[in-house]
Amino acid sequence: MLLQIPGVLNQGEIERLRSELAQASFEDGASTAGFVAREVKRNLQVPQNSEASRKCGAIVLDALRRNTMFYSAALPHRVHGPVFNRYDPGMTYGEHVDNAVMGGTVSVRTDLAATLFLSAPDEYAGGELTVHDTFGAHRVKLPAGSMILYAGSSTHHVEPITSGRRLAAVLWVQSMVRDQAHRLSLFELDISLGALRQKVPDAPELSTLTALYHNLLRMWAET
Repeated sequence: MLLQIPGVLNQGEIERLRSELAQASFEDGASTAGFVAREVKRNLQVPQNSEASRKCGAIVLDALRRNTMFYSAALPHRVHGPVFNRYDPGMTYGEHVDNAVMGGTVSVRTDLAATLFLSAPDEYAGGELTVHDTFGAHRVKLPAGSMILYAGSSTHHVEPITSGRRLAAVLWVQSMVRDQAHRLSLFELDISLGALRQKVPDAPELSTLTALYHNLLRMWAET
């Protein structure tokens, strides 16, 4: 799955996050990377135990809770992050795969990863997130407030920044539905149900298809 989710944050939330991050302290991002990733990680990030991280994290998590597309696609059980990062000129994050399990006291299996863009595309040059899947390489650079959601098993990298500054939040999701094919089937069924409700709200098939969705979710979910 490689899914763009537009408008996760509204303009007020973007401005609040950017204001907080402008005053926040950043540390070397390699300090929290896995053994292999730390060799290719060249960015800065806000310490996760800092007040700025807690305040900004609450804004992002609140926005995700109200986003129906994120919930439908991810079926989140646990979330690790968000982690707020910054790329200045010359910074990059080379090709890597994220750790399979993250977290401290509570472990999170990284079924899905997400990048939430906080800088507008015209504020920096370079810095595209490139994600590899079975269909090839996908270069992603989204408007501020929009998110890309992709499989945690995907190889990916961030292109070097040549000018400007790139701010983003990254997070990882342990889904209630571990199998990627099952999760995608449920997402497609949910989207189709939503479209059918809009077009034919009194369609008799809606009840049957809704029951099918929940029975499949009941069969596949781990909680």
